Amino acid sequence: MTDLVRVRTALISLSDKTGLLELARGLAAHGVQIISTGGTSKVLHDAGAPVTSVEDLTRFPEILDGRVKTLHPAVHGGILARRDLASHCDALQTHQIRGIDLVCINLYPFESTISQPGITLDQAIEQIDIGGPAMIRSAAKNADWVCVVTDPAQYAELLTELHAHAGCTTREFRRRLARAAFRRTAFYDATISMWLSEHDPANMGRDTPISGDATQAAHLPTQMVLPLERVSLLRYGENPHQAAAAYAPPVRGGTSVLTAHQMHGKPLSYNNLADASAAVEAIRALRAVDTSAAGACIVKHTNPCGLALARDLPQAADAALRGDPIASYGGIIALSEPVDVLTAERLTREGMYLEVVIAPSFAPESLELLQSRWKLVRLLEIGPITPQEPGSLEIRTIPGGALIQERDTSPPRPSTWQHAAGPVPTKAQLHTAAVMEVVVRSLTSNAVVIGGDATPSTDALTPDGASRASEPPAAMLFGAGAGQMDRLAACRIAIEKAGARAKGGVAVSDAFFPFADGPKLLIEAGVRVIVHPGGSKRDQDTIDACRDAGVTCLLTGVRRFRH
Repeated sequence: MTDLVRVRTALISLSDKTGLLELARGLAAHGVQIISTGGTSKVLHDAGAPVTSVEDLTRFPEILDGRVKTLHPAVHGGILARRDLASHCDALQTHQIRGIDLVCINLYPFESTISQPGITLDQAIEQIDIGGPAMIRSAAKNADWVCVVTDPAQYAELLTELHAHAGCTTREFRRRLARAAFRRTAFYDATISMWLSEHDPANMGRDTPISGDATQAAHLPTQMVLPLERVSLLRYGENPHQAAAAYAPPVRGGTSVLTAHQMHGKPLSYNNLADASAAVEAIRALRAVDTSAAGACIVKHTNPCGLALARDLPQAADAALRGDPIASYGGIIALSEPVDVLTAERLTREGMYLEVVIAPSFAPESLELLQSRWKLVRLLEIGPITPQEPGSLEIRTIPGGALIQERDTSPPRPSTWQHAAGPVPTKAQLHTAAVMEVVVRSLTSNAVVIGGDATPSTDALTPDGASRASEPPAAMLFGAGAGQMDRLAACRIAIEKAGARAKGGVAVSDAFFPFADGPKLLIEAGVRVIVHPGGSKRDQDTIDACRDAGVTCLLTGVRRFRH
């Protein structure tokens, strides 16, 4: 089998006609005869380029409003025939089928169609290409003899190949383009499947997400194909010796750091994106606690080290920064509201440094202040940060495969918690507990957090210098113990981080306490409310320790592990 194959006949059918005429002229220079369909054929004919219509090739008209035009043996026989098999060559001659050496296709614009607002299911379905993927796959399968082009970006390379080899293509070139072709059709089909799963009223067989026993997870897809396209190359991964890139679905709905507009600073790194996403997700979760309040979250290594929910953004940012000033240095902060000058002044105070600031938007004066304070800080305008939507899936790769689960979007529900011991919690304590449950579910387990009132003794951020009552209650993170192999260590770290502020505070654990040793440490530190899911065989020991100390104990019934 020869490596070089001369291109004598090309079939061109393009939705995106970018570069079509230049391609046609380049092919004509090598004596290539062009066969084309409807709109593509008209463009070529109007430009005076010699072209044969597919109808003349098949001797059969387009039917069903163009749904059927290339699904014909005269097309697929010419593409799929192996030139090294006498039986195939004889079949072409017997049925008067012309061999096709080049297939140039780009598909119906399904991706761009579904990105438009208000697209109906019927409109989307009409943009599902059938003949195009079939011809692409036929050509890619027969890459030893047929060259397949699926992207206008490949036209120049194709013409260079033909020029270098006197109108022929090499096997290596054809096989490389075939691999790209199969990626294209796989991506296209995966995009269709994903969109239909999310938008078909019948939901393509997927039930409403349910919680509980693992046997109830039958609604999860038995097969999962993710259409992801590379949106940016990154300098490196977690470490300089690791290559990395960022990928996203073709239609990116909702708020994401991958769709944010970078207003200032050097390019984002792998770690920046991971931390920024964690910060944004914590803000989403805060929205479920109180949509009228402002939230701020500072993240280091995907773990919140400062978090607050307060009456306004300056107070929330101030409280988040006060939570753990040491860990906050060089951190990534996400803010729930547009950044005003007061907030920008708080962020840029002397001794503070942030890697990334993420917010729905930036007032011009605040943007100028942040840009002048730090030349390299990344400022991301992300748009409105809305509460998390239930039912979405999260995927984690592991060597050999992936783990898929429903994202933990269940909001804190203090009204459902069991009051197991101690005084009845106040409204402010319950509010703080709800905020701390958001924090603890955002941390790597095992995790224990301590929080409390975010209102400073003097409100220096009030324009007139007067102190104002915090309404709704303001809550902030005092200290977090995260990523520990035992819960006792998590308690110790949370107490150490909180310091004197632990006295009178609210502690929340992401899972039950297997022993009462952790709760006793928290009680000794002055914590007045302990919240955990319950479920341990020794729950009563923790409940008794709280009752004996006059400390409130609340059982949520919901574990919040994050590995």
